[in-house]
Formats: sequence, structure tokens, C-alpha cells
Amino acid sequence: MAIQKDRVKFNVGGKIFETTATTLAIAGRDSYFASMFDENWDLQLNPSGDYFIDRNPDCFSILLDLLRTGELYIPPHVPEKLLYREALFYGLMGHVRTAKWGSFDGNRLQPLTSITGRAPGDGTAIRASPEGGCCVAHGSMVHIYDWMLSEQHPINLDYQRVNDACWVGPVDPTGLVISTCERLGRGQGGMGLFNTTTGELRHKFSVTHEGVVKSYTAGALSFNDSYNLFSSCKGRSNEYGIGVWDQNTGQQVDFFYEPPGWSLGDADKLQWLNGSNCLLVATLFPRKDNCYISLLDFRSKSMVWSWSDMWSPANGDDRRVRDAIAMEENGSICVVNEFEDLGFMDLRRESSSVRWSSRSRLMKGKMPDEPCYPKLALHEGQLFSSMNDCISVFCGSDWVLTSRLRRSFGGSICDFSIGGDRLFALHSEENVFDIWETPPPSIV
Repeated sequence: MAIQKDRVKFNVGGKIFETTATTLAIAGRDSYFASMFDENWDLQLNPSGDYFIDRNPDCFSILLDLLRTGELYIPPHVPEKLLYREALFYGLMGHVRTAKWGSFDGNRLQPLTSITGRAPGDGTAIRASPEGGCCVAHGSMVHIYDWMLSEQHPINLDYQRVNDACWVGPVDPTGLVISTCERLGRGQGGMGLFNTTTGELRHKFSVTHEGVVKSYTAGALSFNDSYNLFSSCKGRSNEYGIGVWDQNTGQQVDFFYEPPGWSLGDADKLQWLNGSNCLLVATLFPRKDNCYISLLDFRSKSMVWSWSDMWSPANGDDRRVRDAIAMEENGSICVVNEFEDLGFMDLRRESSSVRWSSRSRLMKGKMPDEPCYPKLALHEGQLFSSMNDCISVFCGSDWVLTSRLRRSFGGSICDFSIGGDRLFALHSEENVFDIWETPPPSIV
């Protein structure tokens, strides 16, 4: 039982609430309630012995109950967006999200909703934000959605086609890096860091070659834990390779030039590997006639591992590799072909061939009129692979197929992304994307 001095009384919009400091402490250090007990914050106690807060009392009651029980119940008369707005004010969004859906599990995902974009035609890419929102690249436009799936002001790249987008992360949840194609004759292209709340361009990332700033096309993007940004680059002269920038200052700090007979500047995918401090670079068919996968060590400026289908039989399955992802815990790289067969290569061997785990055609039936190439993602020990209009989930040491996610609307899936405990899947035909969530565990 709480002692008298532990009790705290609030007057919220004219309604009295009484709780304990112990309950308020559950809100965390970054909350409104933690600030209340900061000696530098001058919150006045009313003569009646309560603290007055000029906010919505119905929402306060829901959030206080959430702190008490860990459960979220939203009455029908309270709009969810109103509750989310109040949760942002009190610094309780993390608690609301945790209570609203459970920890991400690909085998328990359920569809939340589908959202149709404003423009027809194919989207380029979809990227989940760390906060549970996303961005959708469509031509020269990037459409931004917050975690409540409300569309924000779009970012217009002035007719420069978007190649990739990458959220900065928790240190800067509103920061988004966008890479674009160079427009010949106009000296534009490259990439920039944008504020997704205001649409403001914070700074552009330039490529310097022999002391001269060059125009270039920026492609695939990735970040590491040291706040460095990596991008594949194609210039008009010798600016082919992987550039490195300081994300805070926008200054170029390194450049790995493309060696003869290899492909880096056209890379479809970059992935930073924290354990080995290396960068996975994958250039895949059909962007090039051959596939090139390599690990780059920027400390020694060397390619420490590489594979290409140039060394495979002319009609071999290796030529049909459509995506690749490194799995450091297993010391391997997973690839997928056009039939959604998974293959694995050993990172511990300098020259490794693809070991296909299955020759079964997982996706049976008639192929769609406009099939999309498979994409891969790895999240918390589960492997995800898109094919046509569904996403397959693989688990266990042998990567057994355990679940399939499918929505019938929108045609084939051209891209998908996982972040903020959600999975976003972008369809090719109707410019529509699906949102999947894991429901919270049942209360016994």
C-alpha cells in the first residue's frame, strides 16, 4: 500500500485524478512525468494540493490506466489519433505502441490495412522507419507516412528519379537520405538528407575526385553505427565505386573505387556488417549481365570476399540470383533466384559456390503478367522472401518455410521493408502498400 507522500494528484482539464509516484515512474525518464520531479522545472502545486494540466481528461485516464496495468483500452468515443496526440505530449508513445501490438514475429503477423497512393504506376521502393511509419518512392516523389499512417508533406526531387531511401535511425527519427539519378546537362543528382517533418533539405552529399566536385548518380544506401553513410556511385569519369560520408556534416570521408572487371557503382544493395566491420555490396541481374557480390573492408581498402556468376556454368542457376543478404551469425550469405529457391554461400571460404537449399518450386501455379523479382530481408532470426503477391517466412537452422503472407489487392510485390515492429509490402500494379503487425499476446 502506497504511503501518503507517494500519492500525486492531478487536475486534468477540470477532472481530478490520483495516482502514485511509483506508477508515474513507469513512464520513463523521457516522459512528462519524469520532468515533473526535475528540480529545474517549475510546476506549481495548487492550493487544493493538485497539479493542473490543461489537456484532455479522457485521454489522460486511458494513459494513466496504461501505466497502472500495462494494457491499452480505447473506448469507442475516444478517437485514436486524439489519444496518440496526447501520448506524444506526455512522452508515452513507446508505451502505447508496445501495448497496441506485440513483439515482431513473422509467423504471427496480421494485416492492419492497405493504403493506395495518389499516383498510378509502379513505386520504386518502400522503407520502414524506426518509429513504425514508412516512405514510398514513386518516380521523383517520396511520400512520407507517420506511424499513425497519416501522409505528411511529400518530398519532391524536381524530376530526378529516386533510386533508394534510407532512414537515419533512432538518433534522428525524422532524417531521411534520398539517392537520385543524375540529370545529364544539369549537373544534378546524387543524394541529400531531408527532414521528413518539414521537407527541408539539410545538406547534400557531394563526390570529390582529385579535388574537384563531380556530378554523379547515387544508388543503394546503407548506414553503420559510427554515423557513416555509404552509397554506390556512378560518375561521368572515374567516380565509380562506393562513397562514404559523415551523416552529421555531409562531408565525404572515403571512396572505394571500382576495380577493373568488377561492379560496385551499379550496386543494387548495400548492407553494413557490424561484426566484421565490412560492407556487403551486391550488383544483381538484370542491372548487369552478371551478378557480383563482395565484402569491402574500408580499413585496408580491400575486397575480402567475392563471388560472381561469371565463374558459373552458362546455364547454371547461379545466373538467376535476384537478391542477396548477409547473415553474420551463420557466417553465410543467402541468395534467392527467380523461383524463390534459397541458396547459401560460406563467408569463411574465399571461393564459395552457391548451395541451394531446395529445388522445389515454392510458388506453384500461373505466373502473373508482370512478375516482380524476389527480395530478401532478415529480422530477428527470421528470413523473409517476396515472390509475386506473397511474402514467405523461413525459420530455424535449416530455414524451413513456416508462413506465407498474402493480400490479393495490388498485384505482385515489388518491394517490402521491416521496421518499427511492422512489415510494409509495396505492390506494383496499383501503387498500393500493405501494413502487417503482430497482435499483442492474449491476456489470460
